[in-house]
Amino acid sequence: MTTTEAVSAASASIVRDEIAPARGPWSTIVAAGDTLTIVDLHGNQAVDTLIYDANDFGIRYSAAATISAQRNIFLTTGSVLRSDDGLELMTIVADEVGNHDTVAGACSRESNTLRYGHHTAHQHACVENFLIEGAVWGLGKRDLVSNINFFMNVPVDADGSLGIVDGLSAPGKQLSLRAERDVLVLVSNCPQINNPCNGFDPTPVQMIVTRPDGSSS
Repeated sequence: MTTTEAVSAASASIVRDEIAPARGPWSTIVAAGDTLTIVDLHGNQAVDTLIYDANDFGIRYSAAATISAQRNIFLTTGSVLRSDDGLELMTIVADEVGNHDTVAGACSRESNTLRYGHHTAHQHACVENFLIEGAVWGLGKRDLVSNINFFMNVPVDADGSLGIVDGLSAPGKQLSLRAERDVLVLVSNCPQINNPCNGFDPTPVQMIVTRPDGSSS
Protein backbone atom coordinates (compact mmCIF):
# COMPACT_ATOMS: atom_id res chain seq x y z
CA MET A 1 0.00 0.00 0.00
CA THR A 2 1.37 3.43 -0.94
CA THR A 3 1.54 6.34 1.49
CA THR A 4 -1.35 8.06 -0.29
CA GLU A 5 -3.49 4.91 -0.11
CA ALA A 6 -2.69 4.46 3.59
CA VAL A 7 -3.70 8.05 4.37
CA SER A 8 -6.86 7.76 2.28
CA ALA A 9 -7.82 4.55 4.07
CA ALA A 10 -7.78 6.28 7.46
CA SER A 11 -11.35 7.68 7.20
CA ALA A 12 -10.16 10.85 5.51
CA SER A 13 -10.42 12.47 2.09
CA ILE A 14 -7.32 13.77 0.33
CA VAL A 15 -7.44 17.53 -0.24
CA ARG A 16 -3.94 17.91 -1.70
CA ASP A 17 -1.24 15.42 -2.62
CA GLU A 18 1.85 17.09 -4.02
CA ILE A 19 5.60 16.73 -4.23
CA ALA A 20 7.81 19.46 -2.80
CA PRO A 21 10.79 19.29 -5.15
CA ALA A 22 14.34 18.79 -3.96
CA ARG A 23 15.81 22.18 -2.91
CA GLY A 24 12.51 23.98 -3.57
CA PRO A 25 9.72 25.77 -1.66
CA TRP A 26 6.10 24.75 -1.09
CA SER A 27 3.09 26.25 0.67
CA THR A 28 -0.61 25.76 1.27
CA ILE A 29 -3.50 26.71 3.53
CA VAL A 30 -4.47 23.88 5.89
CA ALA A 31 -8.01 24.36 7.20
CA ALA A 32 -8.83 23.85 10.88
CA GLY A 33 -9.30 20.14 11.55
CA ASP A 34 -7.41 19.05 8.43
CA THR A 35 -4.14 17.14 8.68
CA LEU A 36 -0.87 17.74 6.85
CA THR A 37 1.30 14.64 6.44
CA ILE A 38 4.93 15.11 5.40
CA VAL A 39 6.57 12.03 3.90
CA ASP A 40 10.37 11.80 3.77
CA LEU A 41 10.39 9.87 0.50
CA HIS A 42 14.10 9.04 0.31
CA GLY A 43 15.11 9.57 3.95
CA ASN A 44 17.45 12.05 5.63
CA GLN A 45 15.84 15.17 4.15
CA ALA A 46 15.38 18.29 6.30
CA VAL A 47 12.07 20.13 5.80
CA ASP A 48 12.26 23.71 7.11
CA THR A 49 8.78 24.90 8.07
CA LEU A 50 7.02 28.12 9.11
CA ILE A 51 3.37 28.34 10.21
CA TYR A 52 1.06 31.38 10.21
CA ASP A 53 -2.57 31.96 11.12
CA ALA A 54 -4.16 32.06 7.67
CA ASN A 55 -6.38 35.00 8.65
CA ASP A 56 -3.72 37.04 10.46
CA PHE A 57 -0.10 36.53 9.45
CA GLY A 58 0.96 38.46 12.55
CA ILE A 59 0.03 35.32 14.50
CA ARG A 60 2.84 32.91 13.65
CA TYR A 61 4.83 30.00 14.98
CA SER A 62 7.04 30.88 17.95
CA ALA A 63 9.89 28.54 18.83
CA ALA A 64 10.23 30.17 22.25
CA ALA A 65 6.53 29.80 23.17
CA THR A 66 6.41 26.23 21.86
CA ILE A 67 9.54 25.15 23.72
CA SER A 68 8.44 26.86 26.93
CA ALA A 69 4.97 25.31 26.89
CA GLN A 70 6.18 21.76 26.31
CA ARG A 71 9.45 22.13 28.28
CA ASN A 72 11.36 20.36 25.54
CA ILE A 73 13.39 21.69 22.60
CA PHE A 74 12.51 18.71 20.41
CA LEU A 75 9.17 17.98 18.75
CA THR A 76 7.30 14.68 18.42
CA THR A 77 3.80 13.22 18.79
CA GLY A 78 1.71 15.43 21.07
CA SER A 79 3.80 18.56 20.57
CA VAL A 80 1.62 21.65 20.10
CA LEU A 81 3.05 24.35 17.85
CA ARG A 82 2.16 27.73 19.33
CA SER A 83 2.28 31.44 18.54
CA ASP A 84 3.89 34.13 20.72
CA ASP A 85 0.59 34.47 22.61
CA GLY A 86 0.41 30.73 23.21
CA LEU A 87 -2.32 30.17 20.63
CA GLU A 88 -2.40 26.64 19.23
CA LEU A 89 -1.56 26.51 15.53
CA MET A 90 -0.93 22.83 14.81
CA THR A 91 -0.44 19.61 16.79
CA ILE A 92 1.78 16.69 15.82
CA VAL A 93 -0.64 13.77 15.90
CA ALA A 94 1.63 11.06 14.47
CA ASP A 95 5.38 10.76 14.11
CA GLU A 96 7.52 7.88 12.84
CA VAL A 97 10.83 9.59 13.58
CA GLY A 98 10.40 10.93 17.12
CA ASN A 99 12.74 13.92 17.11
CA HIS A 100 12.48 17.20 15.18
CA ASP A 101 14.60 20.33 15.62
CA THR A 102 13.39 23.74 16.85
CA VAL A 103 16.65 25.63 17.36
CA ALA A 104 19.05 25.34 14.40
CA GLY A 105 17.13 27.73 12.14
CA ALA A 106 17.25 28.05 8.37
CA CYS A 107 20.34 28.12 6.21
CA SER A 108 21.05 31.30 4.26
CA ARG A 109 23.69 32.47 1.84
CA GLU A 110 25.22 34.54 4.62
CA SER A 111 25.42 31.65 7.09
CA ASN A 112 26.76 29.35 4.38
CA THR A 113 29.67 31.67 3.65
CA LEU A 114 30.39 32.07 7.36
CA ARG A 115 30.36 28.33 8.08
CA TYR A 116 31.64 26.82 4.87
CA GLY A 117 33.54 29.52 2.99
CA HIS A 118 32.88 32.25 0.44
CA HIS A 119 32.90 29.75 -2.41
CA THR A 120 29.35 28.81 -1.28
CA ALA A 121 27.95 32.33 -1.75
CA HIS A 122 26.15 31.38 -4.98
CA GLN A 123 24.28 28.46 -3.40
CA HIS A 124 20.51 28.64 -2.99
CA ALA A 125 19.38 28.40 0.66
CA CYS A 126 16.27 28.07 2.81
CA VAL A 127 15.91 31.79 3.48
CA GLU A 128 15.68 32.39 -0.28
CA ASN A 129 13.05 29.66 -0.55
CA PHE A 130 11.01 31.24 2.25
CA LEU A 131 11.20 34.67 0.63
CA ILE A 132 10.25 33.36 -2.82
CA GLU A 133 7.27 31.35 -1.58
CA GLY A 134 6.29 33.86 1.09
CA ALA A 135 5.99 36.58 -1.56
CA VAL A 136 3.09 34.61 -3.07
CA TRP A 137 1.17 35.36 0.14
CA GLY A 138 2.43 38.91 0.62
CA LEU A 139 5.06 37.95 3.21
CA GLY A 140 8.50 39.54 3.30
CA LYS A 141 11.79 39.23 5.16
CA ARG A 142 10.42 40.87 8.31
CA ASP A 143 7.82 38.08 8.51
CA LEU A 144 10.43 35.32 8.79
CA VAL A 145 10.96 33.88 12.27
CA SER A 146 12.82 30.93 13.76
CA ASN A 147 11.54 27.86 11.95
CA ILE A 148 11.03 24.16 12.61
CA ASN A 149 13.34 21.67 10.92
CA PHE A 150 11.30 18.52 10.49
CA PHE A 151 13.38 15.31 10.18
CA MET A 152 16.61 17.22 11.00
CA ASN A 153 18.81 15.72 13.71
CA VAL A 154 20.38 18.43 15.90
CA PRO A 155 21.74 16.99 19.16
CA VAL A 156 22.59 19.44 21.94
CA ASP A 157 25.67 18.77 24.05
CA ALA A 158 25.84 19.37 27.81
CA ASP A 159 27.66 22.68 27.21
CA GLY A 160 24.89 23.89 24.91
CA SER A 161 26.75 23.26 21.66
CA LEU A 162 24.63 22.23 18.67
CA GLY A 163 25.53 19.61 16.11
CA ILE A 164 24.01 18.84 12.72
CA VAL A 165 24.47 15.13 12.12
CA ASP A 166 23.04 12.27 10.08
CA GLY A 167 19.25 12.19 10.27
CA LEU A 168 17.14 9.69 12.19
CA SER A 169 14.64 9.34 9.36
CA ALA A 170 14.51 6.73 6.58
CA PRO A 171 12.75 6.37 3.23
CA GLY A 172 8.97 6.61 3.68
CA LYS A 173 9.04 7.88 7.27
CA GLN A 174 6.39 10.49 7.97
CA LEU A 175 4.77 12.79 10.48
CA SER A 176 1.29 14.30 10.59
CA LEU A 177 0.15 17.68 11.91
CA ARG A 178 -3.46 18.62 12.64
CA ALA A 179 -4.40 22.26 12.11
CA GLU A 180 -6.04 23.77 15.20
CA ARG A 181 -7.09 26.84 13.19
CA ASP A 182 -6.79 27.78 9.52
CA VAL A 183 -3.05 28.03 8.94
CA LEU A 184 -0.62 28.87 6.17
CA VAL A 185 2.22 26.35 6.05
CA LEU A 186 5.37 27.62 4.34
CA VAL A 187 8.10 25.08 3.56
CA SER A 188 11.65 25.12 2.28
CA ASN A 189 12.65 21.60 1.28
CA CYS A 190 16.18 22.32 2.38
CA PRO A 191 18.83 22.69 -0.37
CA GLN A 192 21.80 22.47 2.00
CA ILE A 193 24.70 20.37 0.65
CA ASN A 194 27.49 21.41 3.03
CA ASN A 195 26.41 19.45 6.12
CA PRO A 196 24.73 16.06 6.75
CA CYS A 197 21.19 17.43 7.31
CA ASN A 198 20.20 16.15 3.84
CA GLY A 199 22.83 13.45 3.53
CA PHE A 200 24.64 15.92 1.21
CA ASP A 201 22.00 15.08 -1.42
CA PRO A 202 18.67 17.00 -1.20
CA THR A 203 15.63 14.94 -2.23
CA PRO A 204 11.88 15.58 -2.74
CA VAL A 205 9.23 15.07 -0.07
CA GLN A 206 5.51 14.35 -0.33
CA MET A 207 2.96 16.74 1.16
CA ILE A 208 -0.53 15.32 1.75
CA VAL A 209 -3.44 17.31 3.20
CA THR A 210 -6.41 15.23 4.36
CA ARG A 211 -9.83 16.10 5.74
CA PRO A 212 -11.82 13.85 8.09
CA ASP A 213 -14.74 12.28 6.26
CA GLY A 214 -17.91 14.22 7.01
CA SER A 215 -16.06 17.43 7.88
CA SER A 216 -17.38 20.69 6.42
CA SER A 217 -14.07 22.59 6.60
